[in-house]
Amino acid sequence: MPPHRSYQPLYSRKPPRARIYWILIVLALSGLMWLWRDSGRRPGRKTPSGVSGKTAQSNAGGLRPAAAAHRTPTAMETAGIVEASGGTCPRPVQTVFEAQVALERQEISPGSIDGRLGPQTRSAILAFQRKENLPDTGELDLDTKLRLILSAPPLGSYTVTSNDLARLQPLGKTWLAKSQQTALDYETLLELVAEKSHAHPALIRRLNPDVDWTNLVAGSVLRVVDVVSADPPAKAAFARISLSDKILEVFDASTNLLDHFPCSIAQHVEKRPVGELHVEVIAPNPNYTFDPDVFPESEEARQLQAKLVLPPGPNNPVGTVWIGLDKPGYGIHGTPNPEMVGRTESHGCFRLANWNAEFLLKLVWIGMPVYVEP
Repeated sequence: MPPHRSYQPLYSRKPPRARIYWILIVLALSGLMWLWRDSGRRPGRKTPSGVSGKTAQSNAGGLRPAAAAHRTPTAMETAGIVEASGGTCPRPVQTVFEAQVALERQEISPGSIDGRLGPQTRSAILAFQRKENLPDTGELDLDTKLRLILSAPPLGSYTVTSNDLARLQPLGKTWLAKSQQTALDYETLLELVAEKSHAHPALIRRLNPDVDWTNLVAGSVLRVVDVVSADPPAKAAFARISLSDKILEVFDASTNLLDHFPCSIAQHVEKRPVGELHVEVIAPNPNYTFDPDVFPESEEARQLQAKLVLPPGPNNPVGTVWIGLDKPGYGIHGTPNPEMVGRTESHGCFRLANWNAEFLLKLVWIGMPVYVEP
């Protein structure tokens, strides 16, 4: 019989000292790798400058990003506008703001530029997609971004002049007070700069967060949207107004789209003309005849005994352009409130932003057909 031996279970045996050292090294390296992955610095993955790994993970998961420490947002970030890295042009658009600028430069108006994907911007995108034979989604999808080219940087500068300051004047509160003014010009520099930029005043404020708009002097430099566009090469063949979509579009003789503008239509259905109309009058910078009989809802109009003639200016009731149609009392015109274009609130005419009406003025001609569709 073999001599008796006492055996310890394998799990209770003491490992050699060298093996313990190796186990400790492996555990330490594993811990470091875990910390590295948790901080978002995985091999092959770059964390954007100024953003923590936790923020990058939150963005990837669609969560609200954590605020970057000790960093003040730029004016563009405050306005919801982010320019692509590099900033070289021409290049495809990358953001809604860039798309709005690129569309506006092609006279496919998204309304007052504000950096938001609202209904007028979607309508402009849809018009561009149809013009370029893209799927008409109305969304800023990849195919649309690649085809919509930003020809120059979207932002520029504007220097306030003494002439800008000289033309400012308060706007009368009544029809009679307005008729007694020398002009119905801009009331504030913010209004002037926003209209020249084809932009919403709130966006201009966000682009210039440190500006005191009540105390600007000649020579002040402001950051603005750069929307310079070329003059049209030729006159249009006809225009089409869609009442349901609240848009006015202009075409050449081959039915190619030349321009697309949001427009306001009559508040009451019975005052919305349908069918073929024609341009009868073309009047830049017009005055306006206030007829009390047309405004029975106005207490002042009911008290007035005669018509009033209001002087020209961007705050004239018909803005800076009047294009009269061959239906008495109806026309296409500008407005002192471009941010409100696209509503059903007029007395029957078709309102455009002043800058769109001014461009349309270059395209129309006496007798040009205007087709109004339901």
